[in-house]
Amino acid sequence: MDRDTPELRERLTSLPRRPGVYLFRDASGQFLYVGKAANLRNRVRSYFGAPHGLQPKIASMVKKAADFEFILTDSESEALILENTLIKQHQPPVNARLRDDKTYPFIKIDLREEFPLVYFTRRVVNDGARYFGPFASPGSVRRTLDLLKKLFPYRSCTKVITGKDARPCLEYDIGRCVAPCVGYASQEEYAGVIQQVLLFLDGNTVEVVSQLRADMAESAEALRYERAAMLRDQILAIQRVGEEQKVVSARGKDSDIIAMAQERDEAWVEVFFVRQGKLVGRDHFVMDGTLDESPPQVLTNFLKQYYARASSVPPLVLCQHPVEEGALLTGWLTDRRGGRVQIRVPLRGEKRKLLAMVAANAAQGLSVSRLRRSSDKEPLNAAQRDLEEALSLPRPPRRIECYDISNISGVDAVGSMVVFQDGRPRKEHYRRFKVKTVDGIDDYAMMREVLRRRFNRLARDGALGRDPADPGGKPDAQGQAWGIVPDLVLIDGGKGHLSAAQSVFLELGVSTDAVPLASLAKEEEELFVPHSPDPIVLPRKSQGLFLVQRVRDEAHRFAITYHRQLRSQRQVRSGLDAVPGIGPKRKRMLVQRFGGVEGVREASVEELSAVPGLTAALARRLKESL
Repeated sequence: MDRDTPELRERLTSLPRRPGVYLFRDASGQFLYVGKAANLRNRVRSYFGAPHGLQPKIASMVKKAADFEFILTDSESEALILENTLIKQHQPPVNARLRDDKTYPFIKIDLREEFPLVYFTRRVVNDGARYFGPFASPGSVRRTLDLLKKLFPYRSCTKVITGKDARPCLEYDIGRCVAPCVGYASQEEYAGVIQQVLLFLDGNTVEVVSQLRADMAESAEALRYERAAMLRDQILAIQRVGEEQKVVSARGKDSDIIAMAQERDEAWVEVFFVRQGKLVGRDHFVMDGTLDESPPQVLTNFLKQYYARASSVPPLVLCQHPVEEGALLTGWLTDRRGGRVQIRVPLRGEKRKLLAMVAANAAQGLSVSRLRRSSDKEPLNAAQRDLEEALSLPRPPRRIECYDISNISGVDAVGSMVVFQDGRPRKEHYRRFKVKTVDGIDDYAMMREVLRRRFNRLARDGALGRDPADPGGKPDAQGQAWGIVPDLVLIDGGKGHLSAAQSVFLELGVSTDAVPLASLAKEEEELFVPHSPDPIVLPRKSQGLFLVQRVRDEAHRFAITYHRQLRSQRQVRSGLDAVPGIGPKRKRMLVQRFGGVEGVREASVEELSAVPGLTAALARRLKESL
């Protein structure tokens, strides 16, 4: 963005002196950076002053920026909330942001249900349910759920509870459920179990034990000795968990203790949860885009993004470094909690020692993560170097798309698109195609149709006009993989398949400089590229060859799986749908019982009659029809 144009000066002068959020975009319309300001005019103008006063990554961002826009808010606190929302939604590369923020898992308990479940979810909505989290990984949630199930006998089934089932399941027999399904526990008694779960997740184990002791005494007095013994065992189990929780504060105040370790464009943030003076849990999170940011800036961004979706805010947040905008953050957290919140940096005493322990864990976590990824990346880096050199690619092939066709004599023809990002399958970006325009056996025409449907969208959206040296890209507005330009398009096949792909690229105006193209022939594992008559043969132990083989094999697996699915559906339709009296439900039961039409055809009338809902007459009619 040219900072000396009259148009820009006029736009900057016309900016309002009000709170709001501003957004910078690049030439392709992608978001580069999101920020908030108490005074939009002053803040945005600061980006176009002397460049030496900006952080290097911000100065680079301003050079790439082609446009900016802003959104007015009524207060700086509202701007902070909107900034978090937009960072989460658009994941701008220049902002420090929680890694994979959109998919952090939670534990959900919906108290509006008659017999609430305790379950894993990734979707947090304002529906009146209680959410606990976010957790750093699904493993963290599942470990917590495993512990809860051992301690509290709530139900894990999803059946409708009527209280009239004939007998309870195994979970009741092993003391893991109070069996409301057979009426052994009323709705009020079951609600008591869920209340204990909520107290435990809030860190209030003392009150849980107190409630259970009272219940145990009441059961013993009523001569319900079996229930009293079960409650006694439950109390002992909860106390054992409590004993394992380290006492870290004699004052018993709830707090979160947060420290971090940073290296280049990444920071590892460790969070310890202290409730009633005990360390009840810990988790870690990774911040991306932290290059050139100071530790206070990283922690400030973490607090804003983490507590924007955290299930609870404690009255005390202990931080390793002073945060920026302390008064604004404190006020916002106080509003979220509905009570006073303090953000403090302890300088001495037990809190300082606690913070040092958390900081040591953060440093260790970052070190182990870097070491693990370094060892994982060596083969990947070698593979990318091999392919970049052998195929004369303009950049390392971080994102590879591979295409394959599957059919039998032109019937049930399908195509597959698989995506590998940094050597790993990106399954949410896989796509499958049902070939629509080709009749008969013509693999080349089928490949042309599949590629035309994929790259027509990319060419139409203008994504191919981006500088080939900038392979970033993001999914389009529908969240699809279409909007991302691959670093390498790999075709399963030989020269003929490569020519088919080239013809589509020429038709759509896609340059093979912008989107490199290659095909892999299965017989000799030879690679073919445009404008080169001779195949490229990688050494048999080349990491690059291993990578393209993995990608090709995955594309073949994905295509043939879809082809078999369509063929099976067609066979089921053609074989069973023609029989009067065989509707969707009976057809589904037959396929499940016998594995498909062939199994049904081979079954005897007696075996068919054993299927629920099939009379002997209908079984004979089905057998005759097949």
